[in-house]
Amino acid sequence: MMPGTLFVTATPIGNFEDITLRAIKVLQSVDFIICEDLKDARRLLSKLEIRKELVTLNEHDEAENTPLIVERLINGESAALISDCGTPMFADPGHHLLDNLLAFGVEAVPVPGASSLTTALSVSALHAEKFYYYGWLPVKKDLRVKELKRLTRLNELIVFLETPYRLKNIAREIVDNFGRGAETVLAFDLTQPSERIIRGSAGKLLEEVTKKNLKGEFVLMVDNRKK
Repeated sequence: MMPGTLFVTATPIGNFEDITLRAIKVLQSVDFIICEDLKDARRLLSKLEIRKELVTLNEHDEAENTPLIVERLINGESAALISDCGTPMFADPGHHLLDNLLAFGVEAVPVPGASSLTTALSVSALHAEKFYYYGWLPVKKDLRVKELKRLTRLNELIVFLETPYRLKNIAREIVDNFGRGAETVLAFDLTQPSERIIRGSAGKLLEEVTKKNLKGEFVLMVDNRKK
C-alpha cells in the first residue's frame, strides 16, 4: 500500500476570500483535516461549505495525536494541515508530526497562500530585500526586554509577530530599547475591515496605539539598519 500525502495548506489571515482555488480543492478532497482549534477550523469550512473530519493538533495534544495521524497517513489516507490562520509551521504545531511522517516516507506537499509576514512586508515601504524574522517575543517581561536589548545590536530590518493584547506593551518597550526615533511600521488586523498600516517613528506608534487603544493581530517591523 502506498502511503498518503500531507498537504500543508495556507488559509486566510482575516478575509475569508483570501484562499486559493487549490487550497479549496485540497480541503474538499482529503480524507481529514488537521487543525489547531476546532472552532476556527469549523468557521472556515462553514464559509467554504465543506464538511470534513477534523483532528486537532496543538500544544495540548500533539504528543498524543501525532502517532494516530502518522498511522492513518502511512495506511494511505491523505490529510490537510492548517493553522488557525495563514501559512502553517510559523510558530505553529506540526513540526513533530512532519518529522515523523518524513521518517516513514510520507510526502509533504505545500499549498501556498496567505501569510501575515509577507503581506505586511509588501506594504511596508521598507525595501525588505532581506530582513530578520524574529516572530513572537517571550511572554515574560524580563525575558522580552533581554531579547529586545540583544536585538538592538542587529543592523537589520526586524520583524515581530504578536498577539492582540500585548500591542501597547510591545510598542512601549520598542521605544525604551530602540529609541523614540526608530523607524517602525505596524500592520494591524491585516485583510480585515479594521486593517491599518501605521508608519513612522516608534514614539508616534506608541502614541497612536495608546490613543486608539488598538487591540488586534499585528505584525511590527522595526528598521534598525544603519542609514
